[in-house]
Amino acid sequence: MNPSRHAETKWSRVLLKLSGHAFSGNRGFGICPDTVQALAEDIREALSSGIDMAVVVGGGNIIRGGVASDRGMDRVTADYMGMLATVINALALQDALEKLGVDTRAQTAIAMHQVAEPFIRRRAIRHMEKGRVVIMAAGTGNPFFTTDTAAALRALEIKADVVLKATNVDGVYTSDPNTNHDAIKLETVTYADAINRNLGIMDLTAFTLCMENNLPIVVFDVTKRGNIARAARGEKIGTLVTSSM
Repeated sequence: MNPSRHAETKWSRVLLKLSGHAFSGNRGFGICPDTVQALAEDIREALSSGIDMAVVVGGGNIIRGGVASDRGMDRVTADYMGMLATVINALALQDALEKLGVDTRAQTAIAMHQVAEPFIRRRAIRHMEKGRVVIMAAGTGNPFFTTDTAAALRALEIKADVVLKATNVDGVYTSDPNTNHDAIKLETVTYADAINRNLGIMDLTAFTLCMENNLPIVVFDVTKRGNIARAARGEKIGTLVTSSM
């Protein structure tokens, strides 16, 4: 772990899951340079606490494999296209971070040596120990698995303390707050309760991986500046999903 880590931080190593839509800003599609710049600045702020950080990126701002499949495309082909979309986002984030003076390494689950390293667990851990941000793309490298599942899997492989799931809402609610004004925000929820209430925090494969390995999840609003750093430091933010209240 990074020896410069501040004593007041709760986590030593975190995995930040950024959806593809986190890159598009208000556009809803494509990459918004200003939004990516803001993400990079917030990640740099989190690193200032000496926390090891890896980032798993989605690609839904470019193409979603499941949606393309529903519209008639072969599912495997669609999923591979989605994986390639995550690489585009990873390179955009890497460029923004490097311009801020943050040392990074992009790693992919599909070999493409001209643009990124292949994902190698020990190498990823070593990069983080040296203070580098490891940006992980191409999901698990397999169709039929979401980037949420990739985030859970990679977090376990690199021995992260927590998965930080960045969303556009400020936590987990009892129901959709956009359609139900009586929805109540949950500051803490157990894995079992989340499943029983069908809260849809992650897909079931990803969520089960976290539950079976007692890996906490923090769901928070990434659109508010500074929240990545707050979540990474373990401050009270969003909703904490854990084994017990």
